[in-house]
Amino acid sequence: MKRKPVQYYLVREDVLTESMRKTLEAKALLESGKAEQINDAVAKVGLSRSAFYKYRDSVIAFHSLVKEKIITLFIFLQDRSGALSQVLQTVAELGCNVLTINQTIPLQGRANVTLSIETGTMVVGISELMHRLEEVDAVERVEVIGSGM
Repeated sequence: MKRKPVQYYLVREDVLTESMRKTLEAKALLESGKAEQINDAVAKVGLSRSAFYKYRDSVIAFHSLVKEKIITLFIFLQDRSGALSQVLQTVAELGCNVLTINQTIPLQGRANVTLSIETGTMVVGISELMHRLEEVDAVERVEVIGSGM
């Protein structure tokens, strides 16, 4: 009998079940050393051991997948002088290496930027990177559109 290949999906945190979210929290506690044993981690997050074991190999935080890899961001940018420079400065401050930049011609006061960056030396997680980029005054929205080696 031929086995069906395993499929993987990237989903937002708010659509995960509570048990899945708590499993991710428990795994983070174990990885950071804030909990030494599984019993400690599940107790801290209010999760049963059986639920932890059910999901521990099935739910993986996105930042864990992209460590030391390349991600591609799609940035919705207002057409302002120095806007792209501010984005690139933020990326550099967070320890990322820019590999490619593609900016569309501004239309109706907006430009789209596709940015491929190497995240191996990044000093924060992907979520924090996106948050910091969205704090740049001219940035309207940031989306991860790809990741790879």
